[in-house]
Amino acid sequence: MKGSALYLRVGALVIVGVALAAGFLLFLAGNQRSRANTVFETYSSESVQGLDVGAPVRYRGVAVGRVTEIGLASAEYRRPEGAPFTEAFRLVVVRFAVDTERVGEVPEINEALRLGLRARITAQGITGVNYVELDFVNPERFPVPRVPWTPIHPFVPSIPSTVEQVRTAAETLMTRLTEVPFEEIMENVSSLVAALRRQATDGDAAVAIRESARTIELVRTTLERGDIEKTLQEFREAATAARDLVAGPELREALQNIAAATAELRRATHQLPGTLATLERTTRTARDTTQDVQSELVPILNNLRATTASLRATAEALRNSPSQALFGAPPPPPDRRR
Repeated sequence: MKGSALYLRVGALVIVGVALAAGFLLFLAGNQRSRANTVFETYSSESVQGLDVGAPVRYRGVAVGRVTEIGLASAEYRRPEGAPFTEAFRLVVVRFAVDTERVGEVPEINEALRLGLRARITAQGITGVNYVELDFVNPERFPVPRVPWTPIHPFVPSIPSTVEQVRTAAETLMTRLTEVPFEEIMENVSSLVAALRRQATDGDAAVAIRESARTIELVRTTLERGDIEKTLQEFREAATAARDLVAGPELREALQNIAAATAELRRATHQLPGTLATLERTTRTARDTTQDVQSELVPILNNLRATTASLRATAEALRNSPSQALFGAPPPPPDRRR
């Protein structure tokens, strides 16, 4: 009897536990169904190692959804018969559900893509676990790509992860380094070193070094003989003489004469406009007088020209018939007077 009662209690406890677990699962499932989840998909050209189904989807660090499916584009979207196997069919398809209630008010998907909504795979610390991060970036730097199929769910373009960008930059740097002609550079450096060595031994550089050494030796000898001190003393005496000349009466008198001459020149400059006006009036008077003389002289010259012509005609007549000039002609007859 005691054993049967114990088994009955244990069975009842197990049944209650299973019922509670089933109720809890039904509660979770109902809660999940009651949420307004929207499924999106994105395509990644890099490895999704560390990203699993159920990984969180975050918008600027806030969990807003979960990854629901991960697959290959070549399996999700069949390539048409005869179509080339382009790079698009080598992408990885990542679908994720977003709880729109946690996101709140957002623009329509096409407007969000125009504003720069993008998805990328981000590592969570150093654990190797990845998650999908949503954020707005520069749409001109990361434009929306075209795919040769119609997405089943709304499409959110992906951008390279930070690790992928660093790897791409490192590969680009290594490619450029491999293109650098190091052997040619080393040969040029060797040639330059050899040329410098020749210059330092027998070339212009060696001559310049020897000349510099001789100059330094000459300066040292000059200092030892005291010529520099003598030159400085002469310069000091010349400076003293110049100072005495500046402070002497001759220079002061010359400056006074220059000042007086400057003042006289200033007065003459002030009087110059009046002198120019007087000269202009005199010139105008002389011009008027000359015009009056010319106007009176012209008739006299005309009369003189006429008198000269008359005298020339009289002299010509005397030369041709002197008797007529002396005795004159007889008077005309009376009948001709009428």
